[in-house]
Amino acid sequence: MPSDAVWLDLLNGSAEEKAFVERETGLRVPDLDSLREIESSSRLVADGEVLYLSMPIISRGDGPKPVVSVLGLVLSPKVLLTVRFAPIGSFDSFAGQFGQAADNSCSFGAFVGLLEAIIDRIADALERIRGELDGISHAAFEAEQPERHSPARMDRVLRLSLRSIGRMGEYVSNVRDTLLGVERILPFAAEQARRWIPPEYDHRVRTLRQDIASLNDYDARLSDKVQFLLDATLGFISIEQNNTIKILTVVSVVGIPPTLVASIYGMNFKFMPELDWALGYPWGLALIVLSGILPLVLFRVKGWL
Repeated sequence: MPSDAVWLDLLNGSAEEKAFVERETGLRVPDLDSLREIESSSRLVADGEVLYLSMPIISRGDGPKPVVSVLGLVLSPKVLLTVRFAPIGSFDSFAGQFGQAADNSCSFGAFVGLLEAIIDRIADALERIRGELDGISHAAFEAEQPERHSPARMDRVLRLSLRSIGRMGEYVSNVRDTLLGVERILPFAAEQARRWIPPEYDHRVRTLRQDIASLNDYDARLSDKVQFLLDATLGFISIEQNNTIKILTVVSVVGIPPTLVASIYGMNFKFMPELDWALGYPWGLALIVLSGILPLVLFRVKGWL
């Protein structure tokens, strides 16, 4: 291993690679089970001057859906070791620029630079989420077009909206978990390693903490927007269900008077004047049609239909 190496990254490291890193650096490489622990005492550990940190982080993995993976960071005065088990976009972007700036020449500089790349990636993700939520909001509250009155079309639109809102809500939750992880490990690392951190990194740490606070506020606003859109979509679903019930009610009410007329003239009494009447059959049909039309006219005049 080069003597001036300050950042080692293990992506699904094999047993041989882990043994090599431990032998060359003297650091303990955490396993997946230890990184999955959620209590702070397991995620934030100081062993002398060596810090063992872990946090959840958004990763797309092998599919298009964002998922949450775990990230382990081992920070010492000489080297930063990262342990991950899924591809992470912020690592790729940071690796492309690592070594070009002089402030990445030490382990803490690499640590801060990596966290800055993660925060930048989160900010981009929140902007994309905001754009998708704006699209869903516009589609939900835009003026209705005539073709949107089709029940089948509305059912399909509402189903897609619910899926999109649920996906955005899960994405926002994953972003919040990542932000919380960065928010925990940054002050802990800055406090525990203050004896050997170069003083020029104080400003970057303060700036990074301010960025995290602003993104937390932004994430909270997006969570409120997701909840608002979810409530609105469920309200639209209730309206559509009420419309369906109203149609069924109108149909049943309109069908009652014709049924009554047909039932009256279907009775087999011996003395029924209309039985000997030449216009009895047209008269019965006319009553049936008229008794069906009158309720429709009444509903239209009252504004119920």
